[in-house]
Amino acid sequence: MSTTSRALRLLDLLQARRYWAGEELAGRLGVTTRTVRRDVDRLRELGYRVDAHRGSGGGYSLASGSGLPPMLFTDGEAIAIAVGLGTAASANTVTGLDELAVSALAKVEQVLPPVLRRRVNAFRVATVPSTPRSGAEADREVLAVVAMACRDRERLRLSYTSAQGEQTRRQVEPASLVPRGRRWYLVCWDLDRGDWRTLRVDRITAATQTGLRFAPRELPVEDAAEFVDQRFGVPRPDHTARVVIDAPLETAAAYLGGWVRNLEADGERTAWTISDARLEVLAAALVWLPWPFHVVGCPELVTLLEQIGARFVAAAPPVTSGTPSS
Repeated sequence: MSTTSRALRLLDLLQARRYWAGEELAGRLGVTTRTVRRDVDRLRELGYRVDAHRGSGGGYSLASGSGLPPMLFTDGEAIAIAVGLGTAASANTVTGLDELAVSALAKVEQVLPPVLRRRVNAFRVATVPSTPRSGAEADREVLAVVAMACRDRERLRLSYTSAQGEQTRRQVEPASLVPRGRRWYLVCWDLDRGDWRTLRVDRITAATQTGLRFAPRELPVEDAAEFVDQRFGVPRPDHTARVVIDAPLETAAAYLGGWVRNLEADGERTAWTISDARLEVLAAALVWLPWPFHVVGCPELVTLLEQIGARFVAAAPPVTSGTPSS
């Protein structure tokens, strides 16, 4: 691993957790603690504030700074950030976020290479934003506090308004934030009720950090998204297909961007696992692929693609041979 690559890996680790012991970082990076100290100094030269903690088992933590230091993104990450900001600008799900997203998007697009900028613009042109609907918006400060508590496994005290308008105080162990439709939901363990709860973030009027850490509890289902879906009766995916794309994994991942998951290498090609309750949604996702592909394990989707293809061919104007008349 090169010096630059190792420094970036170190930065990833410091951003992922509040505190790391020096020996633990050295083990993760496969170097000595002395090399870790030198890499920390390199990050400081780039503008990152890294605090060193002395004493037995000393370590490092990434401090918040007054300015934003230089950042490096892969092509796929840059596209994902730009598209995500564009989506946030039109979502209107968090108070004041639309104006901030527009401002941030303008800055990101200024530094995108021309090829990536064209891809982002193509996505924007081809996408129809949802029509804004009335409804409460989550406070961005509350959302930020809750998100940090989920990451750091820190208990929170919440002021919450129920659907009936009742004001309550909650002590919770936050697990995950889940966006659904135009709302954000907090999946958490309610200490007073001794059970898992799903709270709408726009109904949280105050969120106070306690500084008390907790050991993560096991959810009654596979993940928080499934917990929210079951809570609100969202249908689970009925159709799953494995799509083998005639393109290497790096190429496909960079083109599709960070919003696409479940990609893996299949030799020199890419396998993409897609699921949804509606076959039409799966077919629509495949329209974006610029490479040949074939579908494995979902004959219903293959049949639908054949029907859609036939309709497209029938709708296309016939190609005439010869020189067109003037």
